[in-house]
Amino acid sequence: MQPTVVFRRDRLKKFVAAALMTTVIAGCAFDDDDDNKTTQSGNEVAFTLQLLHVADMDGSNAVALANAGNFASNVAALRNQYPNNTLFLSSGDNYIPGSRYKAAADDSMTNVAGIGTPGVGRADIAMLNAMGVEASAVGNHDLDGGTEEFASIVAADNAYPGTQFPYLSSNMIFADDANTAPLVTADGQMASSVPNSLTSSVVIEVNGEKIGIVGATTPTNEVITSTGDITVLPADDSTTELAALIQEKVDALTATGINKVILLAHMQRIDIEEELATLLRDVDIIVAGGSNTRLSDSTDRLWAGDTSAGDYPLLYKSASGENVAVVNVDGDYKYLGRLVAGFDKDGELLTNTIDKNVSGVFISDSQMVTELGGTPNTAVDNIVSAINDVIVAAEKNIVGHTDVYLNGIKSEVRSEETNLGDLTADANLWYAKLADASVEISIKNGGGIRASIGYATYPPGSTDIADLQYLPPAAYPAAGKAEGDISQYDLQSTLAFNNSLSTLDVTAAELKDILEHTVADIDPTDASGYAGGRFPQISGMRFTFDPTRTARTSAGNDGQRITELAVDTNGDGTYDDTVVSGGTIQDDATRTFKVVTLGYLGTGGDGYPFPCTSSGDSCTNQTALSDSMGSNDPGLATFAETGSEQDALAEYLLATYPDQSKPFNTADNIADSSVTDTRIIRQN
Repeated sequence: MQPTVVFRRDRLKKFVAAALMTTVIAGCAFDDDDDNKTTQSGNEVAFTLQLLHVADMDGSNAVALANAGNFASNVAALRNQYPNNTLFLSSGDNYIPGSRYKAAADDSMTNVAGIGTPGVGRADIAMLNAMGVEASAVGNHDLDGGTEEFASIVAADNAYPGTQFPYLSSNMIFADDANTAPLVTADGQMASSVPNSLTSSVVIEVNGEKIGIVGATTPTNEVITSTGDITVLPADDSTTELAALIQEKVDALTATGINKVILLAHMQRIDIEEELATLLRDVDIIVAGGSNTRLSDSTDRLWAGDTSAGDYPLLYKSASGENVAVVNVDGDYKYLGRLVAGFDKDGELLTNTIDKNVSGVFISDSQMVTELGGTPNTAVDNIVSAINDVIVAAEKNIVGHTDVYLNGIKSEVRSEETNLGDLTADANLWYAKLADASVEISIKNGGGIRASIGYATYPPGSTDIADLQYLPPAAYPAAGKAEGDISQYDLQSTLAFNNSLSTLDVTAAELKDILEHTVADIDPTDASGYAGGRFPQISGMRFTFDPTRTARTSAGNDGQRITELAVDTNGDGTYDDTVVSGGTIQDDATRTFKVVTLGYLGTGGDGYPFPCTSSGDSCTNQTALSDSMGSNDPGLATFAETGSEQDALAEYLLATYPDQSKPFNTADNIADSSVTDTRIIRQN
């Protein structure tokens, strides 16, 4: 019996006109129970599969959230056309650190079905669970938060069910990392039996037919994301060697009698997936990911301004002469990919059963929802609404503007001066001076900066780190946020701890010792200079350090790495007081400077040796700005407590870089190699 099939309205006339000529093909391509039908070439169609696929929901948060509801409706509508023969897969990058990623950790998510227990990234997974994704490749952005966060997103946690599907990669050894190792499961199991898992391959049964699913990830993952101790193979990024690794997993599946295999390949470049199609044996379909390649056919309706990057599907011959289809879609839930194809009794993909009136990409707009007769996916809509509520409430409060990316990358703020480190240190100094004009220096730890303000992206089709683009914050139209606007949400993300600020006096000798502590953990053989969370971001002074010299020990006052240190006592950028020269303290070592720092550091956090005259848990020689600011607080920002870091930065931005007419525009050297550090200079 042939099921009712709803076509896109823009395809109906063509289909009706050709109906009589394509009756046989239609029977093959559209019938949900099509055993023993015959194609034009004479091959018998033993099985028809509807493959739905998605990838790369990692671009604009606003676009992705706006599209998710319609996308989910289209998934359900197309699944209803093939209720027994549908498979829904993702080829990775299911989320990216940013506003919607972090909004899932808001306490309000406790009340959202599918999330239950708040945590970063969980809303994105809850939406995929609600749509019925059955397996996913591991993308690079899936690991951007590090392996601990990745594991917390995959695993179940109290009311949070975790991924109700397995994550797949045949060339990443998850067992090598302590965070991901507990999630590893054996290859080749039924996908439905191994949710919350990491593996190379699974099997999914569709209308009685077992289909093997293998995952693979770009070998450049160890360079372009945070893979921790996960081993990424092959070491030399060879596509030939990668194909051999994948083939091993494919062969293990076919050895069990499986004759239909789909590869979920997140290669970042579709030319790699195309090459894999010709190198592999017994792979029928490759679902590409990471490149946002917008494949489509002549009957597909695209978003305004979008153009096709190639045919849907791309067709190749495998290393053993079999048909292989390569499919891909653009990201951010803009399009749902759909491949409807027949297979013969030997599992051979019959490419002449692929009808462009049925297969292709489905735009996620309301018109398509109407054409398909879709109904809302209430679970997805509720998640989108809850995330939007969190984001919009904070994003609509604009506190400043930047024309450049503000670098808060963990490895950067913990190893060198960055423009975001300078900005927030400057803000703390400016803010402290409102309460006490004698404050001269600002010191904070890089570990207190938790996120960049802005985003980084590879141009579609590139995995070359030299091509990585660092951009100012993206627009969020639903909140009235323009590109480059800095919002309350940005500040709450980057200064997530919202430390209190305190002022105190330090001697010249104490100041040198404090800075010796900040660079003591740097390995002189490590060119990156990574020093952990203690590495400083500063204002009102500059210093030079030599990591090859003796590092400070816990005993203190024995460090010899600070070779030059000068303080700008006049606040005019002249750095008029030389404190250290040639590694030696100059003039009176007991002269004092007034410093503003985080209350956490002032009381010994991160091991900082600030002087503390203790009285219980407090330091009586330190003054909290929450106590001393009083009416000196400008009051332009009200969302954070007076005397806190978030309040200091918000007030500073509103007073100094409020909008597009007066933007912050000092680029970081990660985005502009011509920029040099001037406050913290490393020798050797």
